[in-house]
Amino acid sequence: MKTENTKVAVIGLGKIGEAIATNLVKGNHSVILASRDLEKAKSLAKKLGSLVTAKETSPAIKEADVIIPALYFNSLKEFFQTYAVELEGKIIIDVSNPIAPDGNGGFKKIVGEQESAGQILSNLIPKSAKLIKAFGTLGVGSLAGAAFNSPERKVLFYASDSTNSNQQIDELIASSGFEPFHVGGIDQSIRLEVFGDLHEFGRIGKTVTLQEVKGILTYS
Repeated sequence: MKTENTKVAVIGLGKIGEAIATNLVKGNHSVILASRDLEKAKSLAKKLGSLVTAKETSPAIKEADVIIPALYFNSLKEFFQTYAVELEGKIIIDVSNPIAPDGNGGFKKIVGEQESAGQILSNLIPKSAKLIKAFGTLGVGSLAGAAFNSPERKVLFYASDSTNSNQQIDELIASSGFEPFHVGGIDQSIRLEVFGDLHEFGRIGKTVTLQEVKGILTYS
């Protein structure tokens, strides 16, 4: 399925949600925006142009094929419960990081050391839906500023159990201005979250090109 046929809804319009929507539009992909504050969605849609429409959350989910809830980890459980019917059969992209301020100017995990948001959330979505871990491996500054890098694009890692969805995810990431790199199943999500070895704020420590990834990673 080509990207232009994949309907995407970005739910939640904080800095991450706005950056994702902006990148997709720059890549000539249409986007549906939704927020608890519909006026905010309408305002951003007007700013981003004719490829963007604003809707209430429920109809936005119903219309889209791919749902990107750009929400805090602790808000996603309620989101999945509230919109369980609408989310049936959808591809859901989890961008969240299960962290909170540690009181010392840094951050701490709010799940177990060996747990990941991706694995936890994959058990909370409707059985007919598919969860993809993507768009959360970069801080908002890099997500906004490193898109469409030239001459070599920066890599955006993702994890998914459903390889049937990978072509759509590859195309969406490419439309967003990054080089897609599939690292494996949802059990690899911990690598893509803050402190993980493939997160900008983890061992990798920066944005990387595909050539740099090949030099850094060793796969068994």
